[in-house]
Amino acid sequence: MSASTRVFVARLTGLSVFDPLGDQVGRVRDVVLVFSRARPEPRVIGLVVEVPGRRRVFVPMTRVTSIDAGAVITTGLVNMRRFEQRTNETLVAAELFDRTVQVATPEAEGAGFAQAIVEDIAIEQSPRRDWYAVKVFVRQADGVSSASRAMSRLTRRRSGKTMLVEIRDVVGLHDDAPAQSAERLLETYDDLKVADLAEVIHDLNPKRRAEVAAALDDDRLADILEELPEDDQVEIIAGLDNERAADVLEAMEPDDAADLLADLPPEQAERLLQLMEPDEAAPLRRLLSYDEKTAGGMMTTEPVILGPEATIAEALAMVRREELAPALATMVYVCRPPLEAPTGRYLGLVHIQRLLREPPHAPVGSIIDKELEPLPAHASLERVTRTLATYNLVSLPVVDDDSRLIGAVTVDDVLDHILPEDWREERHELEVKP
Repeated sequence: MSASTRVFVARLTGLSVFDPLGDQVGRVRDVVLVFSRARPEPRVIGLVVEVPGRRRVFVPMTRVTSIDAGAVITTGLVNMRRFEQRTNETLVAAELFDRTVQVATPEAEGAGFAQAIVEDIAIEQSPRRDWYAVKVFVRQADGVSSASRAMSRLTRRRSGKTMLVEIRDVVGLHDDAPAQSAERLLETYDDLKVADLAEVIHDLNPKRRAEVAAALDDDRLADILEELPEDDQVEIIAGLDNERAADVLEAMEPDDAADLLADLPPEQAERLLQLMEPDEAAPLRRLLSYDEKTAGGMMTTEPVILGPEATIAEALAMVRREELAPALATMVYVCRPPLEAPTGRYLGLVHIQRLLREPPHAPVGSIIDKELEPLPAHASLERVTRTLATYNLVSLPVVDDDSRLIGAVTVDDVLDHILPEDWREERHELEVKP
């Protein structure tokens, strides 16, 4: 690479990263800067690279041998430890894009500065082979309302004069400048699955995490909370106003919502339960009445439940619902009315494979499996685990003392309780060499 190599970060993100043998390592997700008072141009210390498995790792610029329009070539040695942002580090795409700054321009009035929005940042390699951020591509923002800027982000159309300026002529990229909008950060990661976005949010500082939570809709936030460690869940839900916190809890899976409520101070948990719709709060109160490591404490109260007269076609339509968790979609539970937990008398179950083998017009009551005994609510974690393993199942019915179905416990519920408490935060130290 020559001393004049210059790359714009927006074009760099998404590029494939290869080792010297031509094998793909991953894709560039972001660029890491460190600001210093000793030099106006912040130093580029590395790239955030997404490797297979959606893990984000750090690749130092010292291991980057080539950057061109189509690829990034590295030395081939990649540390697979998950990237953790340090307090003195800044992510270009995640934190600086869309930030409001002040730019020194000859046309600016008064103090000589004009308000602008950061669109891109150019990095360049020096003769000593170090990389620095040297230019900022901005769009003048004077006279543009915040609503107009929000609409431009949604439509991908921007208005206003653009300029490419020296980074030393930009005020507000660092320190106490107004932060990049949470919406823009989410836009940067809009292709991630829920679990991977939760990992990104976990790595943010608490203030930024709260901003992102505020920008998410209730359903999306509920999904992400289910994937976060307990401490993050409590921090985020405590940072919301009570009305919204109750709405988010209603959008969560009942068992996950109950687990989160159990981690809150009792008075706060009760306050949130009172704000919820009665029919949403009742299952959570029921779950909270059981010990955490029993079938009743782990179960979900919303499995697929049908009466015996329902047809197989109806059952297949129920398990095809997009919002249904895969583990719950494997089994239909047949009960007497009412058909919401706690139901009438539990009759048996039908596995999805059996449904696929029978004529659509046949009633599910004619193919019930009555051999598998349901679990009592007080069944221990060990008993639940052994039953799932013995019968090669991913879901089991849970009944009360009156043989009414009160829920189903799934293999993912069990895994959450048998894995180490910090499994979501596990760090991998493995290094991959060509």
